[in-house]
Amino acid sequence: MSRTAKATLVAAVTFCSVTIFTVHYMQRQERETMYQGVVRDDARRLEKHKQREGALQESLRRRELYERVQTVSNPAQLPPSTSTTEDG
Repeated sequence: MSRTAKATLVAAVTFCSVTIFTVHYMQRQERETMYQGVVRDDARRLEKHKQREGALQESLRRRELYERVQTVSNPAQLPPSTSTTEDG
């Protein structure tokens, strides 16, 4: 095998190895970036849930306060609904 052929073979193997390593490295980086997005989404969703829970507790506290101050007749009872469905 001539020196030129050996050099070409070494260059081709080196180029392929570097290319494969780079592609795998980039895939790992992208996967990690995507995972961090999922983590941020979960944290954001949990924070919204906590805010809504706090708003609900505040609303219930206010309702209790208002019901103590003002008299309300049957606050939990709703009028019966009338649904009109025709079978035909």
